[in-house]
Amino acid sequence: MLALLSVAVTQQQTVQAQENWRDSLTAINKQIAQSSWSTDLHLRKANANLQLKQWQYAVDEYGLVLQKEPHNPAALFYRAYAYTHLRRFDLARNDLSDLLIVLPHHYEARLSMAVVQQQLGRKQEALDHLNQAIQQCPDSAVAYAARANLERDMKQDEAALYDWQKAEELSPRDPTYVVSHVDLLLVLERRKEARRVLDAAVNRGIPRGMLLEWYAKCKR
Repeated sequence: MLALLSVAVTQQQTVQAQENWRDSLTAINKQIAQSSWSTDLHLRKANANLQLKQWQYAVDEYGLVLQKEPHNPAALFYRAYAYTHLRRFDLARNDLSDLLIVLPHHYEARLSMAVVQQQLGRKQEALDHLNQAIQQCPDSAVAYAARANLERDMKQDEAALYDWQKAEELSPRDPTYVVSHVDLLLVLERRKEARRVLDAAVNRGIPRGMLLEWYAKCKR
């Protein structure tokens, strides 16, 4: 009953948020109609489209901004984001490439480019971008985790193990990194090492109950 109530409350909050964004979009459209060109208003409209998951409308709106300002960083980045939801990864790559020319140290764009390249089947290019992201932000657990996932996909297991360990060091209370690390160790039949990783995670404060499934797998 409590679980059902929680789901109902979450759904109600989601519906309310969607209604708020629709109201915002209506207000922004009125402002646009009553004023001369405003990049800020069109970016706000496009953001509302994103929040409402109106991906094509967002693409069109960011396109208007880019007609006026071809190198606008926000329009390039978020149009690429909308393109990924439309599964137009080639167009997302183009926008991110243009953005990285303007802002070569844009960390989020670099990570996004890696994801897009991977979706396009260009794994080495994706790895190159992740390497650069880690050079730019060596304290990012997310970047190490992203590289570990890609390395596992590329059958570079030892490199992936190293990156999972780095992700854990940088975000020691995140159980998802522990589970991914242990999962790979189990695939490699390194059960004792997997058990040590689990024990270390518990010692760092991750509740043992969250890892019981993985402890059980270590015994098989």
